[in-house]
Amino acid sequence: MDASLPFSAELLRRYDRPGPRYTSYPTAPQFSNAFGEEQLRDAAAASNGDPIPRRLSLYVHVPFCVSPCFYCGCNRIITRDTSRAETYLARLYREIDMAAALFDRDREVVQLHLGGGTPNFMGPDQIGELVDTLRRQFHFGRPEESDISIELDPRFVSPADIAELGRIGFTRASFGVQDFDPVVQEAVNRIQSVEDTRAVVDACRANGFRSVNVDLIYGLPKQNPVGFARTLDTVVEMRPDRLAVYGYAHLPGVFRAQNQIKSEDLPSPEEKLALLELAITRLSAAGYQYIGMDHFALPDDELAMAQARGSLHRNFMGYTTHADSDLVGLGVSAISHIGDTFSQNPRDLPSWQFAIDEGRLPVFRGMRLEEDDVIRADLIQQLMCQAAVPIGALERRHAIVFSEYFADAMEKLKPLEDDGLVRTGPDRIQVTARGRLLLRNIAMCFDRYLTPADPDTRPRFSRAI
Repeated sequence: MDASLPFSAELLRRYDRPGPRYTSYPTAPQFSNAFGEEQLRDAAAASNGDPIPRRLSLYVHVPFCVSPCFYCGCNRIITRDTSRAETYLARLYREIDMAAALFDRDREVVQLHLGGGTPNFMGPDQIGELVDTLRRQFHFGRPEESDISIELDPRFVSPADIAELGRIGFTRASFGVQDFDPVVQEAVNRIQSVEDTRAVVDACRANGFRSVNVDLIYGLPKQNPVGFARTLDTVVEMRPDRLAVYGYAHLPGVFRAQNQIKSEDLPSPEEKLALLELAITRLSAAGYQYIGMDHFALPDDELAMAQARGSLHRNFMGYTTHADSDLVGLGVSAISHIGDTFSQNPRDLPSWQFAIDEGRLPVFRGMRLEEDDVIRADLIQQLMCQAAVPIGALERRHAIVFSEYFADAMEKLKPLEDDGLVRTGPDRIQVTARGRLLLRNIAMCFDRYLTPADPDTRPRFSRAI
């Protein structure tokens, strides 16, 4: 894959429209409440019957945060009452019992991720108890082959906590930074020092973590190139293995906390693009490779190596190296991908609690993929992870004639090809270096659920840039 990442503000401005991030296909708005507990149980039973047992990835959602970050669009509950963690864990353990019983013991767990919210709202002892419970209920692989990761807020975790998490078995950590500029931090209600962040990043390395990720956001209120450049330089000096650089999506009608942000404080579209260009330039110069969809990694990181091997995968946890696994989501709002199905837990805490208290698997919506969904999901996965679609391999896997099956999609793709975003041929669709920042737009050409509406009328999705 071409390692360069050319930048064209005019092109990005033209394609900056709402669209899915494609952590799944079909995307969550297509899920239906016709899919419930019974359908999930059937899907798990069917997946156990595979001749070669598929491995498992586990995702656990911890919804609590001590204070609101005004930009945040995650599913979270703001509280300073740390006793709520114990109440949540008590029900979570009951969900774990029910979920683990669905899968044969030869289904090996190769990945566990704790996300939020703020997982370190819980103390290290509670996190350790949670991991121990999961290890008892599921069959984990050898420690050296397991990928156990956690999202951490550097403001509420210490180097001593990191040491304890290392003893528990965590191998990866992800830290939110967003921006170190004090003016920006005040505008988004997230005051975080460079020193505290550096201390926990260093602690991860000292305690055997294989990889550290740092999250940044461009397009925040009062952000400017001078301050963001300082942030980039500081983060590069910390040398995380991975970086995620997200564009801020201002959707105050969807995310209530964003109403605290004044629209007049936001960078203009041109200024936002300048911040993105700055990030690309600085990170590329520092040796980071663009993986896709906002993510960068050092060449020796497992994400970069998986992409080089053609084994990179994308799911609700983002990019991952575990393509051959079913995803089991646990906790409020968590999403599972078992076989050819998706299922999601209730997004509000009372509904999730009520289902657990009734002894039910807390499924409130989902879907079983049709054959067409499976084919398009395969193609979009190739685009998002490898920036290419090997046409012959796709035809053989699904017994289709590509030119006939995707005739409409290829017509939609022609303007993007004319703009130099992709090259098409009889054997391959290849995203160009010019098109790699616009993977979402390219994938949208193959999304049959987007066909009836103009992309600019889809408020449920963030904008591409």
